[in-house]
Amino acid sequence: QVQLVESGGGLVQPGGSLRLSCAASGWFFSIDAMGWYRQAPGKERELVATVRSGGGTDYANSVKGRFTISRDNTKNTVYLQMNSLKPEDTGIYYCNTLARDTSWSAPMNYWGKGTLVTVSS
Repeated sequence: QVQLVESGGGLVQPGGSLRLSCAASGWFFSIDAMGWYRQAPGKERELVATVRSGGGTDYANSVKGRFTISRDNTKNTVYLQMNSLKPEDTGIYYCNTLARDTSWSAPMNYWGKGTLVTVSS
């Protein structure tokens, strides 16, 4: 089992910055991809950014050039640096990871409880 704990959400004015963190703990053999999703009020959850174990990254078009995802494999932690924030970035941000219990098992999907980001003046 993997536990994910997010931190760093809050209220920020448009144009401001926030940095989200998510630490994975518990028992696992390895962590494959780590990422962030978000859910705005009345909308479905959507991918924001992911980073694979080798360092490759993917971003939603709406955040490219503004958000940067990174991970520290020694701490099993993923970060999301969010700059030039817009009101439409408002939502609950969820940490996600694919982790394996053993070297031969399929990766399983885990979610954090989410952290609220509000972009408003």
